[in-house]
Amino acid sequence: MRSAVPFLLLHLAVTIAAGDATTLTATPATITRSDQWITVRWSNLPSPSPLDYVAVYSPPSSGDLDYLGFLFLNASASWGTGAGSLVLPRLPDLRAPYQFRLFRWPLGEQSSNTRLDQDRDPLPDARHRAAVSNDVRAEGNGSRPAQVHLAFADAPDEMRVMFVCGDAGKRAVRYGLPSRREEEWEEAPAEARTYERRQMCGYPANDIVGWRDPGFVFDGVMKGLQPGRRYFYKVGTDSGGWSEKYSFISRDIEANETIAFLFGDLGTYVPYNTYFRTPQESLSTVKWILRDLEATGDRAALVSHIGDISYAKGYAWLWDHFFEQIEPIASSTPYHVCIGNHEYDWPSQPWKPSWAANIYNGKDSGGECGIPYSIKFRMPGNSSLSTGTGAPDTQNLYYSLDAGVVHFVYMSTETDFTQGSAQHDFIKADLERVNRSRTPFIVFQGHRPMYTSSNYTRDTAHREQMIQHLEQLFVKHNVTLALWGHIHRYERFCPMKNYQCLNTSSSFVYPGAPVHVVIGMSGQDYQPSWEARPNHPDVPIFPQPERSMYRGGEFGYTKLMATREKLTLVYIGNHDGQVHDMVEIFLNDNSMPVKLAPKLIWSYMGIAGCVMVSLLVGILAGFVVRRKRDSGRWIPVENEEA
Repeated sequence: MRSAVPFLLLHLAVTIAAGDATTLTATPATITRSDQWITVRWSNLPSPSPLDYVAVYSPPSSGDLDYLGFLFLNASASWGTGAGSLVLPRLPDLRAPYQFRLFRWPLGEQSSNTRLDQDRDPLPDARHRAAVSNDVRAEGNGSRPAQVHLAFADAPDEMRVMFVCGDAGKRAVRYGLPSRREEEWEEAPAEARTYERRQMCGYPANDIVGWRDPGFVFDGVMKGLQPGRRYFYKVGTDSGGWSEKYSFISRDIEANETIAFLFGDLGTYVPYNTYFRTPQESLSTVKWILRDLEATGDRAALVSHIGDISYAKGYAWLWDHFFEQIEPIASSTPYHVCIGNHEYDWPSQPWKPSWAANIYNGKDSGGECGIPYSIKFRMPGNSSLSTGTGAPDTQNLYYSLDAGVVHFVYMSTETDFTQGSAQHDFIKADLERVNRSRTPFIVFQGHRPMYTSSNYTRDTAHREQMIQHLEQLFVKHNVTLALWGHIHRYERFCPMKNYQCLNTSSSFVYPGAPVHVVIGMSGQDYQPSWEARPNHPDVPIFPQPERSMYRGGEFGYTKLMATREKLTLVYIGNHDGQVHDMVEIFLNDNSMPVKLAPKLIWSYMGIAGCVMVSLLVGILAGFVVRRKRDSGRWIPVENEEA
């Protein structure tokens, strides 16, 4: 087979010399808002190989090896004739033109590219370039706003909107009620921020293969909003152009219901082969959530994405794909996030206690070290942490907000959460001041789980530390629900208190401890889980334990619906849009959860006499099941330095 390679290349050279050159074109040359597809066509390709491919570039000045991704020509039915076409979905505005290049890859020739994909296979080496297309650019050359997404601001009558443009020129947000003409809308300025390649912490984020100019992220706040009303808005400028018109429902902290869509580990789909697998299932998750949002009508909702956001991992343009992917929901619904290992972790991160030597020791962020995450999102509060590298501080670490009858709390599992830390102090103080008459339910969220039956043993010490330092706060302050990502599966636990299950039903009165649910099943799929192995009693890898009420591998998301009497969480599968699991948690009255305080109960029993004793014992028997050890004792918290 190798002997045929020189002949093939000689034949190609002779053909081109004869004037019958291979051609490559891409249309449309300018992508407008109405264009949904890009078509790449080629012709006059002699003796085609099934490994011949078209590579995607931006900007056009990129070297041949620095492609965004590639497509094999054999995806076209007519590739064997030397002519054909490939159709790609609309590509995001990277604030620089795209270009396509056709390369030969003769059968039998080994790639000399030292870069490998996620499966450890060599990537194409861009050795035999046959044709180059025309440039394809977005309308406005980067001046038009893109990647529009909302988030709640600190004040309940405010809504934040963020978007990206190619320059730092003046931009604004205009907004108003449907009853007002656009000329009467309010206008608020939008401030611009960006970051630079030199601020990245490692490869590939700081290398030419991964870095692409991120443009400028604009941040505007719409103020003075009436609660629970639909508003219309647009962003941009008269000179550079405005976005399309969007709408949202403003926050109403006095509302008697809450609707939220929650998931982790979504990732980004791109329509070409790249350095690692990109999950098409993430598109399905967005599609089904969009369907559910449309069904809510004029009721307010929010989206909660708990870590491992885009999985860009140092390849900057994947952030652009991600925001284009979520814009249909994030432009109309507040999109809230917390940080995960694939946004933050790098070898020199500031907090790395001894027990985390095998946890925070990787390059999961691809050298991003939280910088794109911190600039592209802005959550309520002001939590931040220095990177120690001179780069912008890491932000959006921990915060809370009220939405209807639920108080939502977000934490960072990647930075210090132990007693005495700023984050632990925040969580403690925040839970202490929750107004339970207004928000009777508390939903706590973070990336790495406190409870899971996954076989991902590297995080075992992390889980134990979270139980030691945080679980007592959850129980003391009646946290209703704790949601986690990181494990790319769905798993619901019963209400948990120091490894003990307090109720095994799927519908119950709050028993004094939160239900834990792992919801990292929204897009990523390359993680083995729940595989029991023999002869390893000291390694915490188990078949499904009794405290695990439901676990499944279907892609999907969760939907939360709460009133003043009940909180319901359902797990919806992407493959059918149906509910696959559900838990209902009731309050004992219209304001406060039941507290199982053993000393208080025994005091009442002594006063009430034998009849009350019998009654309370019966109630406790209904709540407290599967007890395996004293539920009133936690492992003592040890000082990390000691």
